[in-house]
Amino acid sequence: MHRLWLLLCLPAFIYGTQLEKWDLQQGTWQARLHRQDGADIVFNFEVKDSARKKIIYVLNAQDRLLVDDVKLQGDSVFIKMPFFDSEFKAAFNKSGQLSGIWVRHLADRDVSIPFTAVHNVKQRFEQHTPAKGNVTGRWATWFTSPEGKDSSYAIGEFKQQGNTVYGTFLTSTGDYRFLDGILDGDTLKLSTFDGSHAYYFTARVNGTTLENGVFYAGIGSGKEIWTAKRDDKAALQDEKTLTTVKEANSKLDFSFPDINNKKIGIADKRFQNKVVVITIMGSWCPNCMDETGFLSDWYKSNKTRGVEVIGLAYERTTDFDKSKKSLEGFLRRFDVQYPVLITGVTSGDAQRTEKTLPQLTKIKGFPTTIFVDKKGNVREVHTGFSGPGTGEHYETFKQDFNKLIDDLLAESE
Repeated sequence: MHRLWLLLCLPAFIYGTQLEKWDLQQGTWQARLHRQDGADIVFNFEVKDSARKKIIYVLNAQDRLLVDDVKLQGDSVFIKMPFFDSEFKAAFNKSGQLSGIWVRHLADRDVSIPFTAVHNVKQRFEQHTPAKGNVTGRWATWFTSPEGKDSSYAIGEFKQQGNTVYGTFLTSTGDYRFLDGILDGDTLKLSTFDGSHAYYFTARVNGTTLENGVFYAGIGSGKEIWTAKRDDKAALQDEKTLTTVKEANSKLDFSFPDINNKKIGIADKRFQNKVVVITIMGSWCPNCMDETGFLSDWYKSNKTRGVEVIGLAYERTTDFDKSKKSLEGFLRRFDVQYPVLITGVTSGDAQRTEKTLPQLTKIKGFPTTIFVDKKGNVREVHTGFSGPGTGEHYETFKQDFNKLIDDLLAESE
């Protein structure tokens, strides 16, 4: 690592007349995050020239995540991700490849992992053997810690075309977004990267089961064991039962500052006699990113109908200025026009519900969405969000969301 930092700090003139050759070339790159256990997390990105500057699209299945904060300084490249407070610091080697680190800025420290990228490699994983089998379908999935102490349930949904596999895992608190990979012989390989999620899944296909699965997560040594069984009827717990109001017809009572430090509360005149959607979210949360993208567009089209949206942000620090900084880019990217309030309570606080929304039972996941009728009563609470990576589930969500809003608007005050 000391050598890497030395490389990043070396003046560009060390390469003499080769300086003009260093360029982040257009086209597709294959990138790797190099874990200490050797399980590289692989993803692809595309570089384009736009208005005399470089932009990048991180590619995961059908998703193209725009990254427009890209700086070239001599032989060095600095790429700041638009969300989740993470960035790449890298330098070109003599063959034009990139070598550096991916850094995540956490609330109390920075963590990093070695990173390399090779130009003009469109494949994600190398295909050694034609696919043996087809994983298209719905899979009941169990994740367990290596020690077997903790376990969780999910539903894998995959679509296979030839050797290529796309899909996601659905859980009761959200989805794993866009997974992209291959079936190499009987070995399933899937990965994703979005600036927060850095995941690699592998398993062996054995008829109607997926076995010997390992889920590698993020910068550290985190991993889980997983197995799955094909099951078209696999189901999750009802999203409306995870967090609920403690008493029927409960009214919320909260007031927090927005990013300009202006206090805004549910009792304000702006929200009276209106249907109000309240999203419990955080700028660190990929599923919240997907929901914010949906809600921002939806609000612009529906705000004249007598509806309002409020975001309640639970960041990774209680420091207002740090929380504001994390939120600003997030809200700017989606052009959010509804108020987003900083609760001052962290997402990991065990008392987060009692400190902010004591009318509810425990907040189980992010995002959680609360629907309030025109009389101020909480009518429904939905945990999690089925984003665009879930395909038909996302379309069903939008239909159900709009029907609920229509029904609440149709009620008398």
